[in-house]
Amino acid sequence: MTITKIEINKSISDLDAWGRFSDLGAEILEGDVLAYGKMTYGAPTDPINAAYFGTTKGKFRLVYPFSEQATLIRGEIILTDETTGQSKHYKPGDSWFVTKGTPTLWEIITENFTKHYLAFA
Repeated sequence: MTITKIEINKSISDLDAWGRFSDLGAEILEGDVLAYGKMTYGAPTDPINAAYFGTTKGKFRLVYPFSEQATLIRGEIILTDETTGQSKHYKPGDSWFVTKGTPTLWEIITENFTKHYLAFA
C-alpha cells in the first residue's frame, strides 16, 4: 500500500510549469493565466489521476473534461456553475465536487491559487 500525504503548504512555486491555461482548454477572460501542476497519482490522461494544480490570477471559463473532487490549499477563488448561476467563494480548506461536462467560471481573486484534486473520467 502507498500513502501520499497531501501537503497543505504547497504553492505554485512548488509545482511544474504546465504552460498557458488556454493551451489546456480554458477560455481566458481576464489576465495571462499560467497553469502549474504536480501529479500525485497517475498521469493527466489516465482515467483516474490526482495532482496539485494552480494558476496565476485571472478569470476563465472551463468545461470540465472529467469529474473532480478538489480541496483548495492556497489562495481564494470564486467558482460559478454556469448551468445554475450559483457562485461560491472558496478559501483554503474548502472542498468541492464537479461532474464531467459542467461549464464553470473561475475568478482567481488572489495572486494565484493551489488545489489538490482527484479526477476520474
